[in-house]
Amino acid sequence: MPEGHTIHRSADELNARFAGKVIQASSPQSRFDAGADAITGARLKQAQAVGKHLLVTLTRQRKLTTLHVHLGLYGAWSYLDLKVLGEVPSPVGQVRLRIQTHAAVADLRGPTACELLDPEQVQALLHRLGPDPIAAGSDESKAWNVISTSNSPISVLLMRQDVIAGVGNVYRAEVLFRFGINPMTPGRLIGRDVWLAMWADLVMLMNQGVRSGQIDTVASEHLPEAMGRSPRIDRHGGEVYVYRRENMPCLVCSTPIAKAGLASRNVFWCPTCQR
Repeated sequence: MPEGHTIHRSADELNARFAGKVIQASSPQSRFDAGADAITGARLKQAQAVGKHLLVTLTRQRKLTTLHVHLGLYGAWSYLDLKVLGEVPSPVGQVRLRIQTHAAVADLRGPTACELLDPEQVQALLHRLGPDPIAAGSDESKAWNVISTSNSPISVLLMRQDVIAGVGNVYRAEVLFRFGINPMTPGRLIGRDVWLAMWADLVMLMNQGVRSGQIDTVASEHLPEAMGRSPRIDRHGGEVYVYRRENMPCLVCSTPIAKAGLASRNVFWCPTCQR
């Protein structure tokens, strides 16, 4: 599932192509026909990411509506520059929603959610989400209030979107390694100073992911060129310490990386560095 940095990149892409412009919308897959009709002729005001949720605000005859998209496991956006192509190509694959102007096309495929929300529904969605490390000015204290009193493993808490919005399996595994924290440690045993440092690290790593488009978490001394090892080959891209590296040697201590199932997801950690 795409993590928060990917959704923020989608918001940036949509803003660059469509912000301030009147759009046309269609649903080639015919699963969003009514919604597409409702936003055709609207002006796209702003696309905003909140955790793993994308909220696109549109105005039509002074009425606000919001397109809510959650990519889930299989969703993805693709973009076409009509100034280069010269004509609008036919949709390829199962396109749930197509947004277009005279200059650009954005196609949405395979989302878990693609729906229109009124302002009250948007507020209800935002209310149930935790702070987003990528969003400027996010208040980490809402997450700390849950973590500091919970007996649940910190690895479970980091994945709860009502605790922290946008963190997924890669970032949770990597930030725990970077702080030497065993994933099974109860949240209440994480000290305030440690949590503040973890939050700052997530802010840095996830904003870096927005800029680069991939998740990189290793220090310079552990990069392939520094260690004389082969680069990581994985569809997620980037260099990581533990995520999906089970049975491979830890880049710091050479202990084989461990993997276990927890709350329907896999967790990865170094048994030595994260006692």
